[in-house]
Parts: sequence; structure tokens; C-alpha cells
Amino acid sequence: MRPVEEPLTGNVTAGIVRVGDTVRRPVGPYTHAVDALLHHLHEVGFTGAPRPFGRDEQGRQVLEYVPGESTMDIDPRDLPDLGRLLRDLHTATAEFTPPADAGWHTEIPPVGVPGSPVGEVFCHHDAAPWNLVRAERGWVLIDWDNAGPGARAWELAYSALTCCGMRPDRPVEESAARLRSFVDGYGLEPGLRPALAGLLGVNAGAMYDLLATGAREGRQPWARIYTEDGPFWRGVAAYLADHRAAWASALAE
Repeated sequence: MRPVEEPLTGNVTAGIVRVGDTVRRPVGPYTHAVDALLHHLHEVGFTGAPRPFGRDEQGRQVLEYVPGESTMDIDPRDLPDLGRLLRDLHTATAEFTPPADAGWHTEIPPVGVPGSPVGEVFCHHDAAPWNLVRAERGWVLIDWDNAGPGARAWELAYSALTCCGMRPDRPVEESAARLRSFVDGYGLEPGLRPALAGLLGVNAGAMYDLLATGAREGRQPWARIYTEDGPFWRGVAAYLADHRAAWASALAE
């Protein structure tokens, strides 16, 4: 008897199913490299990622299914822990040596700054509420298809603006407090904090550009997401750029 396949619900990549205590995903040219990264993370004791289990009889990627709770509205009390999760990830990947034939699939090219250049670590590149699960062992990041070489400051900016819910309908003071809590949890050194304040708007703008380009070219899922969320991301980018001084002040306190 073939195992039962359960399509995963929500805004997930087409073709992803659950089979027992595993997840099966379509493979791409980057999957071999992603598996190598996930193996490394498991070997060094990082628990915030699913374990890779190779391929199934259909050639699909097989990963650990991580049961737990997901939410799009992160409790501010959880922000320091999420910051530490990201710092632990970057510490764990700093010593990762990718396969010689590694290929990566990073939709938004990372931007580096002095002290945090592109290539210093390997990043998840979509560490946001929609890819976080609160499991028994703690927070776990899922959906690693966009992983690849990156910069700590760039990934921290994206995760901060998404996990902290930094958006135009939230008072600047509240967003600033959430940002400080997240970044303190990460333990970002003082020298990088001014640059991080400036990267927030740039990062959100890059997300908007990805969606807008996808809409013009008819690329999915970006065209659909642009229709649903394009104005939201444009507004977030403007909000973050307009209040850069407030973010810098909060991070310098």
C-alpha cells in the first residue's frame, strides 16, 4: 500500500505534500546544495531547521515534517528568541563549505554593507512569519528553497521588518521598540546598527520590485502576490524609508 499523501494547505509551493512524518517537495537545480546545507546544520547541532532525508521513489526532496504552531502575528515577547534563532543560524553557517557544484536559488540578491559583506554566511533568505513553526524543540524555519550566500545585515533587515510587523498602520514608536527587541536578541554589534536602520526600507523596496517584475513578466507566484500584496509592500517600503531616523535612534539607545 502506498503511503497517504496530504497536500499542505496555505500559501505553499505547488506540489508539496506531507507523507507521515515527512514532507515531499519538488526538486530544482538548487536542491542538492540546500540538502548539503541542511545536513551541515543538523551535524553542528542547529535545531531550527528540518532534517533532510534524501529523495523518494519519485525523485522528490524528503524532509522532516515539523509539527507545531504557525502564526502571521508574532507576539512581541517572542522577538528576542527569534533574533537569537537568526544569530544561531548565521553562526552555524559561517563554517559551511558548499558542494563544488552547488547552485542556489535566491530570488532577491542580497545587499552587503561594510562589516557584513555578501558571502560572509549562508542565509535562509525568507526568515519570516510564514516560514516559522513553534515546535517542541523551539522555533524552526521551514522552506529553504531560497537559501544561499548572503549577508547578516541584509537577512536581519528582512526578518526584522516581517517578524516585528513594521508597517504603516503601526505607530512608529511601537515598531521601533519591536525592532530593538529583535535586534538585541540577535546581539548585533553597535557598528552595524546604523546600516541596518538604512537597509530596512531598501529591503522592503526590493521585495516590492520582485513582485512588480513578476507581475509584468507573468511569473508565478509573484504575479499573484503582487495583485494581493503589491500596494502593501510599496507602503511598507515608504514607511521604513521615511522613518529611518527613528529606527537608528531606537537601535542606538
